[in-house]
Parts: sequence; structure tokens; C-alpha cells
Amino acid sequence: MKNIITVAVLIGFLFAVDVPAADKKGAAAPAGAKCPVCGMFVVKYPDWTASARFKDGTTSYYDGPKDMFSHYFDIARYTPGKRQADIVALAVKEYYSLQMIDAHSAFFVTGSDIYGPMGSELIPFKTVKDANSFKLDHKGKRILRFNEITKLSITALN
Repeated sequence: MKNIITVAVLIGFLFAVDVPAADKKGAAAPAGAKCPVCGMFVVKYPDWTASARFKDGTTSYYDGPKDMFSHYFDIARYTPGKRQADIVALAVKEYYSLQMIDAHSAFFVTGSDIYGPMGSELIPFKTVKDANSFKLDHKGKRILRFNEITKLSITALN
């Protein structure tokens, strides 16, 4: 019986360790993490955290989705030696739940009356229903999917 409990605990530990960051509620950036785009300390804005994980195991953290996309569209400028193709995961903090979600599957509201640490921001949601509700409540202009966001749309937010 003792061996069964030990095995069960070990299996549970393995699954707990293997949970991707995007599934952990409120996954936090390390204390000294600075946004590569604006230089702000990311931990000061935990509700807006976004991240990019690279093939080499490194992670860049951002103080909001807008800076994550700025980096994504111009990686060589902010992190010389890295390429967009080196990114294996992009995550954003969902506005209502504050859970990290995959940026590729998120619904982003633009033009709302809610501002992030760097002003106008893309507000991410897990579901289109939540995005629509927020858009109506906060005077949002559009709901965009990941592939609809362009360098020009990010520049327009600035």
C-alpha cells in the first residue's frame, strides 16, 4: 500500500511539473524580468503579463500584449540573434480570469476605454462571448484574432 501511494504521489508530481505555463493561473514573471520593448519591470503589472518562449529555453516577458506583438513583429530589433521562427509559445493574461492563455487562440479587443501599463492596449479573452461582452461594456472598436493583428495595428495603438 505504501508503494502504491508513493507511485501515485510521484505520478502526480510529474504531471504537476509538466503543466505548461499557459495553463497556470496567474503565472508570474521572474522578479527582475524587464520588457525587451519598453524596459519596464514586468512584475509591477502582473494583470497584464505576456510572454514568448523560445526554442533555446529562454523566455521574454512583457508588460502587456501590445509590447509582446511589437517584439513579435520586430524581434531582431529587441533581441538580436533571435527570429520569429524561434518562438515556440506566446501567452497573454486573459482579462477576466487572469489566467495565461495561448495568444494564438485569444480574442483581442481594441479601442476600449481600458488602458494597460503602456496606454492603449489589446485586451485578451479566451472566448468570443467574453470579448463581445467586454467590447460592449467598454466601448471597444474591434475584436481581432492573432492572425489579424499586424505591425500597423500595433503602431496605431501607440
